[in-house]
Amino acid sequence: MSAAEQIREDAQAALKDGDRKRASALRMIQDVLQQENKMGKGDELGALQREHKKRLEAAKAFADAGRYEQAEDERFEAELIEAYLPAQLSDEELADLARLAIAETGATEQKHMGQVMGLLKDRVAGRADGKRVSTEVRNQLAG
Repeated sequence: MSAAEQIREDAQAALKDGDRKRASALRMIQDVLQQENKMGKGDELGALQREHKKRLEAAKAFADAGRYEQAEDERFEAELIEAYLPAQLSDEELADLARLAIAETGATEQKHMGQVMGLLKDRVAGRADGKRVSTEVRNQLAG
């Protein structure tokens, strides 16, 4: 079952349970995924990751501005989205994948980072943020 189908079912279940807040948030996520499909991207995982990141950033901005209720709403939505994302790689798992990719490509310097990142992109597939992956590769190539 795709994430969009699961979200649709969960939204219907939330409506039946009378949980309007959850149902509303799930509908919003469902709308984002439908827009992705209409635009021809069809990348559910990427859309969910972007929305998760947006919610976390918005929660921080609201909290910094003293708007704690809105910040809590954004955190709630981020947690909902997180339930549909694959489990994140631990630091050790990411380091191992980076080490293998560096060995496979024969990379020894920072200028080979693109080759390593290209190989890792498919292997990581949404289980780690790109910034986190590039930092790990950069550290291993430097050290």
